[in-house]
Amino acid sequence: MLWAVFTLIAAAAQTARNAMQRELTATLGTVGATHVRFLFGFPFALLFLAGVLIATGEALPKLPGVFWPWVIVGAFTQIAATATMLSVMGERSFVVAYAYIKTEPVHVALFGLIFLGDKITPFSAIAILLATAGVIVISLKGGIGERATVRSTVIGLVSGALFGLSAIGYRGAILSLQLPDFVLAATYTVAIGLVIQAATLSLYLALRDPKVLRAIVGAWRPSLLAGFMGAFASEFWFLAFAITTAANVRTLALVEVVFAQGVTRFVFKQPTTRREALGVALVVIGVALLVWPH
Repeated sequence: MLWAVFTLIAAAAQTARNAMQRELTATLGTVGATHVRFLFGFPFALLFLAGVLIATGEALPKLPGVFWPWVIVGAFTQIAATATMLSVMGERSFVVAYAYIKTEPVHVALFGLIFLGDKITPFSAIAILLATAGVIVISLKGGIGERATVRSTVIGLVSGALFGLSAIGYRGAILSLQLPDFVLAATYTVAIGLVIQAATLSLYLALRDPKVLRAIVGAWRPSLLAGFMGAFASEFWFLAFAITTAANVRTLALVEVVFAQGVTRFVFKQPTTRREALGVALVVIGVALLVWPH
């Protein structure tokens, strides 16, 4: 059950990082705030790797040729998934697209079976479907109605599929190293993935919008903490990927929706609707089935 602990830590760190990125959006714009997680995250990932190497006394392992296709798929599909999600942020239909993005665990289970041979037990399949349905119920505030356009549905499903491919790509990269130490395998993959993403987006901004790149560098103080939290979250996501299927990890991660509902209810004193309560119940049942020994 160590993977569950890693996943919950990663989800909490990601929630904190998202909050910091939202604060940066006002000054850096959406693309700039998104790039912060990569540009300021990769130095911390390299520090984590150095720490693991020092603690274990191991040398950097040789990278097999098959590692590169996996990690490149993971890095670039994550960027593409984020871009497709952001493309509908300003639209009225975004909430619907976001609900479909949260079908990611279903995509992950399917891709994991096809590309990695990750087996999904009937228990796990039911858990994935229940938790995903719960998130969709919570997200579709007021029902699909007129908001559900073909475009928003397609973009949401594509984004969820891309996030799913990213998880599979990174898990495939970790497994391809075939290292006895899963911590080193996960940390090494995190570092390489973040370096690829930071270099790619920095080059893109340097060519397309250098002002944003300069603004990111100018906002280094608040960006530094966001970058650290991003790298910290990635480290624990990858540790979880190293020891269980990506479908298990991404399904358990949906529990953050329950945390958000709790904050809304008890901190902000906003009532929970029957629909939201039903969604939370489905997520809780799904997660409980997932982590229950069977």
